[in-house]
Amino acid sequence: MARIDLDLAHSYKAQPQDDADYALLPLKMSFDDGGAYALLGPSGCGKTTLLNIVSGLLAPSQGTVRFDGQDVTRASPQQRNIAQVFQFPVIYDTMTVAENLAFPLKNRRVPPAQIKERVGVIAEMLELSGQLGQRAANLAVDAKQKISLGRGLVRADVAAVLFDEPLTVIDPHLKWQLRRKLKQIHHELKLTLIYVTHDQVEALTFADQVVVMTRGRVVQVGSADALFERPAHTFVGHFIGSPGMNFVPVRSRGGRIEIDGHALPLPAGQTLPDGALKLGVRPEYLDLAAAGTPGALPGEVVQVQDIGTSTLLTARIAGLPIKARLAPDVEPPPAGGAVWLRLVGEHTCYYRDEVLL
Repeated sequence: MARIDLDLAHSYKAQPQDDADYALLPLKMSFDDGGAYALLGPSGCGKTTLLNIVSGLLAPSQGTVRFDGQDVTRASPQQRNIAQVFQFPVIYDTMTVAENLAFPLKNRRVPPAQIKERVGVIAEMLELSGQLGQRAANLAVDAKQKISLGRGLVRADVAAVLFDEPLTVIDPHLKWQLRRKLKQIHHELKLTLIYVTHDQVEALTFADQVVVMTRGRVVQVGSADALFERPAHTFVGHFIGSPGMNFVPVRSRGGRIEIDGHALPLPAGQTLPDGALKLGVRPEYLDLAAAGTPGALPGEVVQVQDIGTSTLLTARIAGLPIKARLAPDVEPPPAGGAVWLRLVGEHTCYYRDEVLL
């Protein structure tokens, strides 16, 4: 296992001129020894490029990669002692499950007794113990991907295990089980794990720290709670949560927030700089209020959706669609009816130039 320090940028163009020419804009970040991390963001944001630079499949066009302080920028994946699990299963169909799991250890001339013990441990963790004698060719795709996961995890001496969207081919009802299993394996084996995904549920379930990326830039690194409660960038607020954070242009003046001709007081003890800002509030933190309640804003109900565990209300306030997640026992107004919502409270965030104040 290793601590990984990155100080780099990458462009696939020989002479990049502006930000749009970079797959990865300049970044400095670290992955702690034994940590579980997820690289999260939409397609094309630079997740796989960053993972391939960490693994050694790709050399950054600028900067360095260090493992435990040693410069490995030009070192191969083998020299870095990296294990990588890809989107689609990479296994040997003619081998048994046990032989596939043992292969990375046999290549390193690990004694047979140690191989048998380690293969048994990993097979049990992945619930493959009953299939060790079967040929991989006869297994379903999800079982084959379990073998790929196992081959990445079987070496106890690796600097890090890297996963590039490994659950894409897994049936949806099995994904939850495997995410939980990977989390359990991390706690038991204490390996450094870095997991690439565009699925926020996968990232937030698996990782202790989530690296949120957009357009080649890392915009926040934090726990699930931090990303939900205090998004450092408006993109994080949009991307994390279902639905994402509501955003409303406002003006701060003299300790009050002005929205569409309404002046709302800030919570006690809170101050903001004067000027144009963007208010952000999660649907979970919006409350219905009686008509004319101080601190609440009027609007019109556009849609009411019963989603089982809650009711999702969409209202038009200050000309913008605002979503509120209401408890099942709260009776919402009907579509087309009037509604009053509180937007300002202890969970409200404020942004200037898309960055959290």
